[in-house]
Amino acid sequence: MTFSAPALTFLATISVQVGEPIEIGRTSAGVRRIIPILGGKVEGPNLRGTVLPAGADYQLLRTATLTELEAKYAIETDDGERLYVNNFGLRSGSEADIAALLRGESVDPARIYFRCTPRIEAPDGGAWAWLSSRILIGTGIRLPDEVRLEISVVE
Repeated sequence: MTFSAPALTFLATISVQVGEPIEIGRTSAGVRRIIPILGGKVEGPNLRGTVLPAGADYQLLRTATLTELEAKYAIETDDGERLYVNNFGLRSGSEADIAALLRGESVDPARIYFRCTPRIEAPDGGAWAWLSSRILIGTGIRLPDEVRLEISVVE
């Protein structure tokens, strides 16, 4: 029996416009923040659409170098179908780089580990229903007012 690593097929770039963080503060799990999602766009070879102005990224700063991200939002495709996205991610880097990101400053994406596993729910019988039965992975870049995700399907 021969093992072969799964292939990846590029799905889309999701550019999410984000608002000012809502600071919750230190909890027993770490520092909690909520980042409002203001909108955005989805651009891929087949999947194209708009990130709707609803949802948020619920962040947990576990340490000065590690942040857990859980974003929940909706996409409306160019063909009018609405998709629900629940995206879990990890972002880590040096203490100085993470502090700069938290202040809203730009940091060279090569110095930040930002990976995610989005789950997409689509209406039954719709054109995008197949996404509900696939594993997706992505890489992210945090810009001052945007999160850019490159999403691929694990084949």
